[in-house]
Amino acid sequence: MKQPLSSTPRADGFRMPGEFEPHSGCWMMWPERPDNWRQGAGPAQDAFTAVAEAIHPSDPVTMAVSPTQYSNARARLSPGIRVVEMASDDAWMRDIGPSFVIDGKGHRRAVDWRFNAWGGDYNGLYTPWDRDDAVAARVAELESVERYRAPFVLEGGAIHVDGEGTAFTTEECLLSPGRNPKLSKAEIEDLLKDYLGIETVVWIPRGVHEDETTGHIDNLLHVCAPGVIALTWTQDRDDPQYERSAEALAVLEAARDATGRRLGVMKLPAPGPLYMSETEAAGIEAAATGMARSGGQRLAASYANFYIGNSRVVFPLLDPASDGAARDILQDLFPTRDIVGVPGREILLGGGNIHCITQQVPGTAAQP
Repeated sequence: MKQPLSSTPRADGFRMPGEFEPHSGCWMMWPERPDNWRQGAGPAQDAFTAVAEAIHPSDPVTMAVSPTQYSNARARLSPGIRVVEMASDDAWMRDIGPSFVIDGKGHRRAVDWRFNAWGGDYNGLYTPWDRDDAVAARVAELESVERYRAPFVLEGGAIHVDGEGTAFTTEECLLSPGRNPKLSKAEIEDLLKDYLGIETVVWIPRGVHEDETTGHIDNLLHVCAPGVIALTWTQDRDDPQYERSAEALAVLEAARDATGRRLGVMKLPAPGPLYMSETEAAGIEAAATGMARSGGQRLAASYANFYIGNSRVVFPLLDPASDGAARDILQDLFPTRDIVGVPGREILLGGGNIHCITQQVPGTAAQP
């Protein structure tokens, strides 16, 4: 495996493009961990298959699978979906895979973030996590791109970018003591600028209530276009999520992006609230670390956890009472794309959703 580059994306003229820019593919990882996915991960594998099939007509999909699950995954997935063998500790490709950066000359590279299971020895969700931390380098190798090894802990779900110099993240996540306790906020901001090729960081205080990733931005909001944000919102002032969404809205309305533009915010209804049932919890093996699952546990459900493909947006169906409204809002936000809903509860039971289990590969022809 090639050694990582010693420079930074910003120094080399690279930037992370917005998710709404052209893609050449999408990576996913097959679920099988029995202390996170119920009934031996069978229902989760059905859900991941449905997501892959929904994305594939828009973006070519590659599914990374452990050797013991290769035949199972290959049999379930359409022939056009590429399946490759790869070891991992769980299945969150957004967080363990690389973030890709591009330049204006048609070149593409990968940023390999350091991964410690969302909190390491302090409050990480499982141990060991070394196979997860090795995934980004392996994906970069299979994509035949050079990579940067970032010198700090970060997951792909902790950031959103607009492709024009602005990144969004939460203080709850990146300033959490389990990630980079020796780095100040200013130092982390400088590293984000270097490794994302950006100029401005918009810091949101907190993420979604009860999100075990410690407040990932991708579960709270989505950057739909430069200057356009979809934000999880509830009208219920007694819901703990109300205060979190309201403070995020206040920050977004006061912010300016890297171009000096004000941000437009579209509110996405929060589903539920939703809770894990006793039956669902009973189907999950007991965890020895921080991934305890129990009946009655509130789920960090959000429609903002969707994937933007070249020709379609794939979003989670979570609550019949609000699925239709979410679909309509997404169609307004993406009028040239098909809006495709996929049942998302099984993914949600594991701690995330569609955006968390996918990682787009930008097209090399994308331009600033």
